[in-house]
Amino acid sequence: VAQLPDGAWIEATAASTGVEARVLRAYAGAALRLEREQPGCRLGWNTLAAIGAVESEHGTIDGSVVTDDGVADPPIIGVALDGGDVRALKDTDDGEVDGDDRWDRAVGPMQFLPSTWERWGADGDGDGRADPQHVDDAALAAARYLCHGERDLTRGPDWVAAISSYNEGSEYHARVLEQARSLASLAAR
Repeated sequence: VAQLPDGAWIEATAASTGVEARVLRAYAGAALRLEREQPGCRLGWNTLAAIGAVESEHGTIDGSVVTDDGVADPPIIGVALDGGDVRALKDTDDGEVDGDDRWDRAVGPMQFLPSTWERWGADGDGDGRADPQHVDDAALAAARYLCHGERDLTRGPDWVAAISSYNEGSEYHARVLEQARSLASLAAR
């Protein structure tokens, strides 16, 4: 189970950043957990939050909300990766994770591909189940995914490599970096 961040900090930072407190708690809790699991990674909560902002608007894309229980409702399921405006990626999970048995789709607040979720899926809330639609699970999985390979995310090349594992595009990097910096500057001290 993710370590809980300070409640006063969560409330103040949610107010100053506009990130809903329940979602912010998942990002910060995952970063705190990685601080214990992989202290050399030095993952900031704001990097996770920046990815969450770019990928799903913190779980609110297309009218979804993150419930008090931490689940995206309705579930967040991205477009079919059918080669149209996006790269083609044939189904890897028989539709089990994304509901599509022809093409893969990114799912959940952190937008995991089924094959990536299969490898990195995590139980961030301690309920015995890894669910990509659950913000605690998705944030912890994203944290571990970003930190794999002995990365130190305070080093520029390692940070870029971590973000590239999510999406290789330079425009994506720039959007995540802008979000991460903005969130850090707005956070409660």
